[in-house]
Amino acid sequence: MAMATEQKNTGTIYLVATPIGNLEDITLRALRILKEADLIACEDTRQTQKLLNHFGITTPTISYHEHNEAARAKELAAQAQQGRTIAIVSDAGMPAISDPGYRIVLQALERKVPVIPIPGPSALLAGLAASGLPTDSFRFHGFLPARQGQRCRILEEIRSSSQTEVFYEAPHRVVETLQDIVAVLGPSRPVVIARELTKLHEEFLRGRAQDLFAQLQQKEVRGEITLLIGKADERAESTVSTTQTLRQRMAELMHEQNLDEKAALKFVAKERGVSKSEAYRQWQQAKPLQAASSKLQAKHR
Repeated sequence: MAMATEQKNTGTIYLVATPIGNLEDITLRALRILKEADLIACEDTRQTQKLLNHFGITTPTISYHEHNEAARAKELAAQAQQGRTIAIVSDAGMPAISDPGYRIVLQALERKVPVIPIPGPSALLAGLAASGLPTDSFRFHGFLPARQGQRCRILEEIRSSSQTEVFYEAPHRVVETLQDIVAVLGPSRPVVIARELTKLHEEFLRGRAQDLFAQLQQKEVRGEITLLIGKADERAESTVSTTQTLRQRMAELMHEQNLDEKAALKFVAKERGVSKSEAYRQWQQAKPLQAASSKLQAKHR
């Protein structure tokens, strides 16, 4: 009898997926939960209010974002423990997936409060399904690091990947990221840019890393981006790593990407997993050979 009373007095935490663009993508179940909840915890109350107004939902809202998540998670979990029903939403997509939500799940589970997911729109799955890249095996990483060095280390880890790799990326960094992909993973690596999914200007750009890099250099990139990278081509990887000398790779980068010697050297070092000093040593050793070869060619002209 005590167990039944305890269960009745315990509330629930709902993780409610919201549209990533098109408001028609919200589910009937999500609308019902948002209407019936005692409180809606929002990543941005102003953004969520637009959704609620559209569907005539008057449930009270409260902020729950990355800057107050630690304290607010305890507060909301405690309220749910006392019997309140609380819906957690992010600005778009599924809470806790590259958005706030993970901490409140932990707090709720510690208090034995039920946590129920309400599935729905996801940029990750929408982009993957329509990418044209293999979907039988994939890995989601969230957002790539803003710092180039950290970003290149992540890319280095997937150089020999045998599955589709999925990231989120900021529009103002996507060109730099494509440049890093070309340098670390090679110019022919398959890449898909899924931009503004489900929105008016939805766009898929599919092709080789080098081609997309050249294409996006010519225009300003806007909107939410899901970046998908195809699996490695073992033959291409073998060619880059074993048959192409450091001097050849440096010349290729300096010509095709218009990099100076310092920038090209940095890329090659990351690409081959050696220190910058070791790459510089090899580059200096190659210079006399290159000069000698040029003189020999000139002599026989």
